[in-house]
Amino acid sequence: MPSGITPSQQFTISSADDTDIVAYRWDPAATPTSVTVLVHGMGEHALRYADVAAALNERGAVVYGYDHRGHGQTVAGAGLEPGDLGAGGWEGLVDDIGLVVTKAREENPGLPVLLIGHSMGSFASQQYLLDHSGDVDAAVLSGTASIDLLEPALGDLDGPMDLAAFNARFEPARTGYEWLSRDEEQVDRYVADPMCGFGIDATAAKGMFVGARRLADPANIEIRNDLPIYIVVGSYDPVNGELALVNPLVDRLRAAGVDDVTLKVYDEARHEVFNETNRDEVIDDLLAWADDALKVTTG
Repeated sequence: MPSGITPSQQFTISSADDTDIVAYRWDPAATPTSVTVLVHGMGEHALRYADVAAALNERGAVVYGYDHRGHGQTVAGAGLEPGDLGAGGWEGLVDDIGLVVTKAREENPGLPVLLIGHSMGSFASQQYLLDHSGDVDAAVLSGTASIDLLEPALGDLDGPMDLAAFNARFEPARTGYEWLSRDEEQVDRYVADPMCGFGIDATAAKGMFVGARRLADPANIEIRNDLPIYIVVGSYDPVNGELALVNPLVDRLRAAGVDDVTLKVYDEARHEVFNETNRDEVIDDLLAWADDALKVTTG
């Protein structure tokens, strides 16, 4: 897989509640044939996906990524602490996806758009697609799950989220973040990154789970039937309960009439499949699926 590259452009998009969302664009060397919008996870930032952007660029995609409210470079502009989503909260974070998708479409008229959401970004993407599946041409959900199934075990949603339990399988642990990847170098990069390793505020976390309830009943899943969806996870990912929480997601989407749902599981891989020891395989499989889903011809 190619090395990560510096974005071609950094810019801001003003949200409905006047939060300045810091965003990035990576341009391919040749005229683009498709568009990808990357939606990152909790306690990280978009520039961690530079390798993914580089691989997509080589395939002809112009790639957009952005730092969620409460994350990355967006934090400084909002004057908030990392993880604090501000007044717009979780609903604002979900709506921000649409702002970036709209800009990507306006700048690249006529090109198919792929949405890739990882972890918390995949939960936001699930909720975004309920009302906006006609705005993208295909979707990838990585490190994902049906998080409404977690809610009964959490009890009081007003309390802070404790992610430490995700590492239980991997104890005794060197860093406490072994649940992210088998690749120790990738884990060390995460730990050393000052813009990684935090949760979101309690109100926003509650909003995330409450928003997921609509996905619990296939009758409420209003995603267009012909939207190709690629769900990619590791079998040792604690976020999906080692598949117990991802299989219901697939079943619900299919029961709702979404015809093209593909589940790809990598044996023994953990949460960040794009940073796993077999990441070249993961990316190659993603690119092949995207070419087919977007009907893009390469080479």
